[in-house]
Amino acid sequence: MSAQDLPLELRRALSTVARVPRLLVASDYDGTLAPIVSDPAKAFPHRESVSALRALAGLTGTTAAVISGRALRDLAALSRLPVEVQLIGSHGSEFDVGFVHAIDNDAKHLLQEVQTALTQVAADNPGVTVEIKPASVALHVRNASPEIGHRALTQVRQGPACWFGVQVTEGKAVIELAVVQTDKGTALDTIRHQAGASAAVFFGDDVTDEKAFRVLSGPDLGIKVGDGDSLAKFRVESTEAVSCALAFLLEERRTWLAGASAPRIERLTMLASPRSVALLTPDATVTWFCHPEPDSAAVFAHLLGGPQAGHFTIEPERPGLPLSQRYIDSTMTVETRWAKLQVVDYLPHDVSPTRTDLTRVITGDAKAVVTFAPRPEFGQVPVSIEATENGLRVLGTNDPTVLRSPGLSWEIISDGTHDSARAVVDPSKGPIVLEMRCGTADLKPAKTSELERRRQAESYWSQWASTLQLPPLKPDLMKRSALTLRGLVHAPSGSILAAATTSLPEDIGGVRNWDYRYCWLRDASLTAQALVSLGSLDEAEQFLDWVHTVLETLPGPERLHPLYTLYGETLPPEAVIDQLPGYAGSRPVRVGNAANMQVQLDVFGPIVDLIASLSHARELQGVTDPAAALPDADWELVRAMVAAVQRRWQEPDHGIWEIRGNPRHHVYSKVMGWLTVDRAITLAQKFAREVDPAWTVLRDTIADEVKSKGWNDEVQSFTAAYDGTDLDAATLHIGLSGLIDPSDPRFAATVVATEAELRSGSTVYRYHHDDGLPGGEGGFHLCAAWLVEAYLLIGKRSDAEALFAQLVDVAGPTGLLSEEYDPVAERSLGNHPQAYSHLGLLRCAQLLSHPVEALV
Repeated sequence: MSAQDLPLELRRALSTVARVPRLLVASDYDGTLAPIVSDPAKAFPHRESVSALRALAGLTGTTAAVISGRALRDLAALSRLPVEVQLIGSHGSEFDVGFVHAIDNDAKHLLQEVQTALTQVAADNPGVTVEIKPASVALHVRNASPEIGHRALTQVRQGPACWFGVQVTEGKAVIELAVVQTDKGTALDTIRHQAGASAAVFFGDDVTDEKAFRVLSGPDLGIKVGDGDSLAKFRVESTEAVSCALAFLLEERRTWLAGASAPRIERLTMLASPRSVALLTPDATVTWFCHPEPDSAAVFAHLLGGPQAGHFTIEPERPGLPLSQRYIDSTMTVETRWAKLQVVDYLPHDVSPTRTDLTRVITGDAKAVVTFAPRPEFGQVPVSIEATENGLRVLGTNDPTVLRSPGLSWEIISDGTHDSARAVVDPSKGPIVLEMRCGTADLKPAKTSELERRRQAESYWSQWASTLQLPPLKPDLMKRSALTLRGLVHAPSGSILAAATTSLPEDIGGVRNWDYRYCWLRDASLTAQALVSLGSLDEAEQFLDWVHTVLETLPGPERLHPLYTLYGETLPPEAVIDQLPGYAGSRPVRVGNAANMQVQLDVFGPIVDLIASLSHARELQGVTDPAAALPDADWELVRAMVAAVQRRWQEPDHGIWEIRGNPRHHVYSKVMGWLTVDRAITLAQKFAREVDPAWTVLRDTIADEVKSKGWNDEVQSFTAAYDGTDLDAATLHIGLSGLIDPSDPRFAATVVATEAELRSGSTVYRYHHDDGLPGGEGGFHLCAAWLVEAYLLIGKRSDAEALFAQLVDVAGPTGLLSEEYDPVAERSLGNHPQAYSHLGLLRCAQLLSHPVEALV
């Protein structure tokens, strides 16, 4: 038989329980894994059941066990199960790690008396046998005539079964007398506790298994084999069906743990509005979408959990791969095209601040299948869907969600917890417009036509892009990078996201999965500075206003956290969403970021550097009044950042890479402290602001210390920190910032050492020292960009051009870059798209578009 022969409700229940963080799969032996036979010594298990249990035991977060009435020694010899499967014998009194209860002398004496009595009963009744176990004795009547068997069982029930201290367990054609108090339910609870299981599945056929079924609750699953009354919720007919159920459970759990067939990260495409982002797969599945803000819980978390985590899919009724996916030029609208079908996706802009909308337009001559499966709160909230004349209503959530789709006929499908909706549509008679609206129950038509709403959304991006001063090198890719950075700007607050996603792995299957949907002071300053360099100043000005708002909540600027929520609030504690298997099985899936509580003393430098760039840009745009080019508010922010450096620059910190270990005296952090003071002095001199004499002394003091303590003769390089020989790509900033002259031989030596130690083909790693976390990571696109700039500063232009070309080559088909790159597997890693990567790419193109003397 096949899994399809199992009852539908059982398959749904097994599919659901397969998705718990830690699963216990346990089974009886005789009559469950092995068929009942006349000779107990020949009760061999089905090969398929053994294979499934072995494989389940090998999965992450999964425990497999067999709980049998047989003696543990006999169970092990007969079942031939591997050591990964835990064996419990004698109805739970024998564990493969020892007895649950020690047998004292009184119990041993009682056991001997029981053995003597049952041996006598067997001698008096032909066909009856006795099985001796370490803590019990069993009398089997399976091979006796019904009359003799009944007589023997009665003799035991009226005799030793009544003795004090004897525990009686009756099964099919067997009675067992134990001298310790235990049963299969107690054994199941014991192993559940040992495994820390979130849920348990138990298969059993005998009356002795009812004690195990009795302890099941909540998400647990009990499956009875055969006829008879039972506490189990589900039933199968045979031991062959148990094999099928175990195989089905294995496949469901393996698929869940490994993640869905995850699309390559670089092939994901971002939609954006001034306050929202979403991600599409290459075949037009909405795989990531949060509401009400980009750092809120996901409505569609398909990216991290497959279809069960929520998705919105459009595909041809006749299966086929899409021919292309592209952005409409100068916009954040995405078009996915098949031979006779096209889907256009965008996030409308004309919605209230409490709403997050997504519009999908289907055109073409072929029928399409639409599947709408919202799973609010990362799928942790059960939802139902109601079909109405004008579309769908999502019920069961705190915040209303609807899908306006007038005229479509929807089929509502339930998996027992969540509803999904499916429709077959025919766009040959006219465009099919699907309008998802989160934060409203309104299914009425929008006040303006879909065409006008799309025109409005696209004009927002195209008009902005038309004002940019893009580098001539790779102009289309540079425009897409600029639009991506602008798409990560959260216009309502003025903050800027570091990336659009959480928990995309730095190592496939690893634990380096972080939430980047927040505003880092460093990342946001660098992003705003990149946009300023393209001639767009508004984003920087709004971000600096946001920084002022954050500072108002602090006792002093030196107490700035490295990152905040989009609205400038302190992050809640980092949490794990256990219900999601993660991208390609990379767990845990994290929400929040513990780096929020770290000390990162480099954050002041990028803010002051941004203000310096912004003031210079205002001059280039014709602002001649020094007070207008450097407003009082910006100057006060500069002074606050210098004050923070004065108070804290001598402290160790966690550094730019947020290593979760002990603080160190990171060279990069010291360099950023120097840069803070240096740019402040330059600004004061240029815009007639008063300079505190102590600033010049501080700048020189920091520089002298970095040059002295940051350099290591042994490795012939400036190092990651004062106390080690390990290298760090961020240390290149000792020359990129101007702290030492690029012509200084020590800078050239640092570049050479960085290349030798940290570069691998087309990418550059941050560092290679042990950071206390298991697994590895890819190379950082931003680090590659820094090395391009460093090459240029030391006169290696051809090397810079070659590395830039490699950086361009790893961009995805729609021009997006994630955080990292694996040069061996040749695939992108980390959150996507990443602001760091795109601002680095832009910086390289700008530098390579100018003669080398312009760099110095």
